[in-house]
Amino acid sequence: MDKRTKHAIIGTSIALVLIAIIIGAALVKRFTPSNEVMELTEYYKLDADEVMIIMQDKIYDEKALLKDGKVYLDYDTVIGILNKRFYWDTNEKILSYTTPTEVIKTEADSTVYYINKDKLEADYPIVTIKDNVVYLSADFVEEYSDMRYEYYGTPNRIVIQYKWGDYLFTTVKKATQLRYEPSIKSDILLQLEPDEFLTYADTSEAIKDGFSKVMTKDGIIGYVRNKHVAESDYETLKSDYIAPEYTHIEKDETIKLVWHQVTNMDANNNLTNLLNKTQGVTTVSPTWFKVIDNKGAITSLADKNYVEKAHDLGVEVWALVDDFSTDVDMYELLTYTSGRENLINELMEKAAQYNLDGINIDFENISVETGIHFIQFIRELSVQCRNNGIVLSIDNYVPSGYTVYYDREEQGIVADYVVIMAYDEHHGGSEESGSVASIGFVENAINNTLEMVPKERIIIGIPFYTRQWIETADLSGSISVTSQAYGMSRAQALLEDNGIEPEWDEETGQYYGEYEKNGSIYKIWLEEEDSVETKLKVIEQADVAGIACWKLGLEKESVWEVINKYLD
Repeated sequence: MDKRTKHAIIGTSIALVLIAIIIGAALVKRFTPSNEVMELTEYYKLDADEVMIIMQDKIYDEKALLKDGKVYLDYDTVIGILNKRFYWDTNEKILSYTTPTEVIKTEADSTVYYINKDKLEADYPIVTIKDNVVYLSADFVEEYSDMRYEYYGTPNRIVIQYKWGDYLFTTVKKATQLRYEPSIKSDILLQLEPDEFLTYADTSEAIKDGFSKVMTKDGIIGYVRNKHVAESDYETLKSDYIAPEYTHIEKDETIKLVWHQVTNMDANNNLTNLLNKTQGVTTVSPTWFKVIDNKGAITSLADKNYVEKAHDLGVEVWALVDDFSTDVDMYELLTYTSGRENLINELMEKAAQYNLDGINIDFENISVETGIHFIQFIRELSVQCRNNGIVLSIDNYVPSGYTVYYDREEQGIVADYVVIMAYDEHHGGSEESGSVASIGFVENAINNTLEMVPKERIIIGIPFYTRQWIETADLSGSISVTSQAYGMSRAQALLEDNGIEPEWDEETGQYYGEYEKNGSIYKIWLEEEDSVETKLKVIEQADVAGIACWKLGLEKESVWEVINKYLD
C-alpha cells in the first residue's frame, strides 16, 4: 500500500468517526429529556389580585379576585355555571338570594346582610365591585350552592368542583415530571412523586404521543408520560351539599278553577248566581288586582263578602293580579328590589286583609329582557306566600321557543302551581282564522310543560269561549280577518240563526261551521260539551293537578257534567 492510499484510508476513517460522533450527539440530544423548568407563575400569568379559576379540570377564561385574603367570583360565572338563584340589582346595588323561606340581601362592600328582616354581620363583604365587575364571595356562594372549592397560593388559584359522578384517574408509578406540552422536550411544570393522584383532564387526549393530559389535586394541568403512571381507574365524586327543600301547598282534590272577570265592585255581587250554575268548582280567581305604576302599587276590587260567600260554598279564592296597564313598564318595576318588595308587600297585605287562599299572577306582558327579573320576583313572592300559607299560582302561555324566558321549570320549583293557558291558539290579533284551542294545541301544551314541571303542579287552562271569524276580500282580492269572542251558547246560536249545522272536525277536535253573509265568510270552531270532553280526555290521561277555565259565565251549564265526569 502506498503512502497516498494509506493517508486516504486514515482520512476516511476519521471522517466516519466524526460523523458517528455527530449522529450520536444528535440522537442523545433528541432522546434526552429537557430539564428546563417553567415557573408556575409564568404558566399561570396573574396580576397580584387575580386568581386563576380551574373549573372542574379545565382552566377557566375568567379570573377570580383576591381581596383581603378572600376569593371572589364574578357574578356572571356564578349565575351562569354555579347557581342561577343569585340576583344582582344593578340599579340599587343590592345582591339577593332566595331560599324556600328566606330572602337574603346585602349591599356592595358591606359586611351587613339581612335574612328576611333579621340583620346579621359577616366577617367579610359578601359582594364587591371592581372595574364595574360584580364579584361574589366564593365562601358565600359555596354555602348556598352545590359546589366546593379549594384555594392554593403561588400562584393564586382556585379549584372548583361542581359536577359529580365518575371521573377517570391514575397514580404515579415512579418519580416523573409533569410537562407543559406532551413531549420530553417540553418544559417541566412539576416533579411528580410516586403514588401521587392525578385526574385525567381531557379523556380525548388520553394517549397522545405517549403522554396523557392530567391535573394534580392542587389544580396544575399538564402532561405526563403514560409509562410512568398506573393503569387508569374511576373515582366517584360525591357532593355533600344538602339542597333546600321547596315545599308546596298541594290540594287533595283535583283543582277545578274558574277565572271570574271582575271589572267593578258591583260585579262581585254576581258570584253566588254564577257559582250556582256550576258543579264541583274548587277555586275561583277574581280579577281584582292591577299593577298601576313602576313602584309596585296596585288597584283593588277585593271584597270581604265575596270571599266569605265563596268559603261558605266550599270554594277557595285565589285573587288574580295582572300587568295589563299601559302606564306600567314591567322592566322598570321588576329590576328594582324596592319595586318588587313594594308589590309583594301590597299583595301580602291584601291576602291578609281579605283572607285570601291564594294569589294568581297573570303577567302577560313580560319581555325577553325582563324575564330574569320576573323570575326573581316569583322567587321572592314565593317565600312570602310559603311563610304565610298562601297558594301561589302563575299563569303562562303555552311553552314555545319565544317564551322560554318565563322559565317554567324554575316556576315549577318555587311556586305551587304553574297554569298553562292552553287557548288563544288563534287570538284577536291573528292574521288568519282558526281554532282557539285545537286538540293538538292542547296536547302539545301539556306534553311540553310536563318536560319542565312535575305533573302535580300543572294546571291546564281551557276556554269557555270561541271566536267568530269574519273574512272579507277587498277589490284587489286581499282578505282581511277580524274576529269576535263569544260564549258557548251565543256562538252556537250564531250558526243556528244562519241555518248552519256544524260538522265535527277530527283534526281540531271541535265542531266547525261557516256561512257567507254580505260578501264575507263567517267561520266558527265551537267550544261546547264534545270539544271540552276531547280536551279533558288528554288532561285526565296526563294526570295533572287540574284545570282552569276562562271565564266563569261563558260556559253552558251542561259542560260541568262533562268536567266532573273526568275530573272527579
